[in-house]
This record gives sequence, C-alpha cells and structure tokens, in this order.
Amino acid sequence: MGFLVVRVRILPESVEEDLEKLIVRIGEELKTIGTIVNYKIEPIAFGLSAIIADFKIEERKGGTEPLEDKLKRVKGVGEIDVIAVSRAQVEL
Repeated sequence: MGFLVVRVRILPESVEEDLEKLIVRIGEELKTIGTIVNYKIEPIAFGLSAIIADFKIEERKGGTEPLEDKLKRVKGVGEIDVIAVSRAQVEL
C-alpha cells in the first residue's frame, strides 16, 4: 500500500483559539494516523483564520475517514473540510 496526502481546511471553535498551539495539538493527537507535512494559516474574515494542512496518511480501506474522525475530536477544532486528496510521490 502507498500513502495519501490529504489537504484539509480546519476552522477553530472560536476566534480566540491560538492556531499555532492548535496545530501542535493536532499533530500530537494524530501521531497514530499520520503526520502533518505542511500547513499555513489563512485569514478568512472578521478576525477568523483557518489552518490549511497537508497530512500524510497510509492508503487503506476507509480512505480519509479515520483522519477526519480523529480531527473532529481534537479540542479546539470546530469544522473541517477535505479540500484535496492525492497519492504521495514515491521516493526512490
């Protein structure tokens, strides 16, 4: 089996949420599922920002569901939206 790269938009529960701390918390909570490859913080409106994060996960039955379920349970995460899914490049 290979790996998938899943790009997810993560909205915090509140405007006051520290997004840098939230991304660290997400990384710790998702150790068993995958890793954060890259992320950026993107302003939306009225002081609200979202995290756009790329996760590397194992390709398996269920697709992105295990990642989505685990993300939804992280304290401070309000909403998530899978933006894109692609196979990870094979390294030789």
